[in-house]
Amino acid sequence: MSVLLTAKELKDQASLVDFLARLGYHPVKKSRREKLYLSMLRENDTKPSFSVNDELGVWFDHGTRKGGNIVDLGLAMWSHLSFGEVIKKIQMVCDVSIAEKKPLRPRISVKVPNYIVIETKPIGTHPAITNYLKRRQIFEQARDILQEIYYFVQDQKGDRKSFYAAGWKNEKNAWEVRNKYFKGCLGNKAISFIQGHSKKAAVFEGFINYLSWKVENATADHSIIVLNSIALLADGIEKAKSFSFLDVYFDRDQSGLTATNEFIAALPYASDRSGTFDGFNDYNDKLVAAAKMHEQQVSMETVPKTGVLRRR
Repeated sequence: MSVLLTAKELKDQASLVDFLARLGYHPVKKSRREKLYLSMLRENDTKPSFSVNDELGVWFDHGTRKGGNIVDLGLAMWSHLSFGEVIKKIQMVCDVSIAEKKPLRPRISVKVPNYIVIETKPIGTHPAITNYLKRRQIFEQARDILQEIYYFVQDQKGDRKSFYAAGWKNEKNAWEVRNKYFKGCLGNKAISFIQGHSKKAAVFEGFINYLSWKVENATADHSIIVLNSIALLADGIEKAKSFSFLDVYFDRDQSGLTATNEFIAALPYASDRSGTFDGFNDYNDKLVAAAKMHEQQVSMETVPKTGVLRRR
């Protein structure tokens, strides 16, 4: 029987394209280095909106605005399973063991092409990043916490492609980045922590939802734990052990609910606060929906009322 790989070993050895092919999913379109699929995370997807970059080992579903690595995909596909069960199932599907010590596909390592950060700037410099954060209703909250990250990706042939995104650092000093089209990490994946109150902490899946929480909790003094990926749930639990009061704001989809249950099973005094955005998948969805409703109301109030002339 093969030894169960760690999440990191699995991410380094397993191919997303191979994994999906073994499950019966194949790309319907190719765009540069990306392969586009009909989303396997949503029913009735008629346009290819699930993007995979196998060189980087990342995916992004434009319909749900979620993405990550192969472990994140397994957690999204099999949300009824525990983290350990998902790791085991991915390894079984990919047929890779620790003894092999080799990648499954003939591709460059996930560490190549390299991310090279050229510079960072304050939030509010690049209009596309500003517009993205404003659409997410968190621009003001982001200004003191995030940075604009300008970087390029270079492959083994020396070809470079430039990118920009909003980002913040995790505990391994790597940048967690987001823009309208991409969610990823420049460097080693890790949780993020902001020191606040010594006894109480709020826990989130990602920094977008943390900033959304800040919109409605501007004066809260909690310490903040952000997983940056459900795959880092165990690290988040370990960090949370030093706090006596824990508020958990994970997503209300199956993977988020499963993670909440596992978190509370490990730390029974933690409280599930996802009811704060009941009716929505996450905290940011609630903010965006509220903003759209407000815009519609304002629009209706400002539309001039016109009378109808009747012919005598």
